[in-house]
Amino acid sequence: MTHFPQPNANQRSPRVQLNGSVGAAVLAESGERARAKLQSISITGGLLQLQHELSAGDFVEIAFHTRSGAVHGMAEMLPPMRKFQSACLQPFRFIALGDEDHRKLRMALDSALDRSFLDPVSDRLKTPPGL
Repeated sequence: MTHFPQPNANQRSPRVQLNGSVGAAVLAESGERARAKLQSISITGGLLQLQHELSAGDFVEIAFHTRSGAVHGMAEMLPPMRKFQSACLQPFRFIALGDEDHRKLRMALDSALDRSFLDPVSDRLKTPPGL
């Protein structure tokens, strides 16, 4: 089954800051390919550093590697946040993730959030009753 991430207007999904340490491949509907660096990621989308901005509203395929494995998803590009002389920061939102891709992304995010003690997503660390 394919997952269609739905942002919750009342609660923002936790973000993991990657600061460009993870490369991503982007394939636009037109066939144009771009290399990008993930600046941040969440279960609903992320922020890419690109050489050239993509049009807001463009549908793209995004692929990147996590410790849990490669993740491939369909995304919609949002308007760029910042433009620099040689790059731009542009957010995207996932519109479809396969079951396995969703599982790998969730595991990678949970693991990163566990390491930084900011894990509101995972059900694994519940406070035992009576504490």
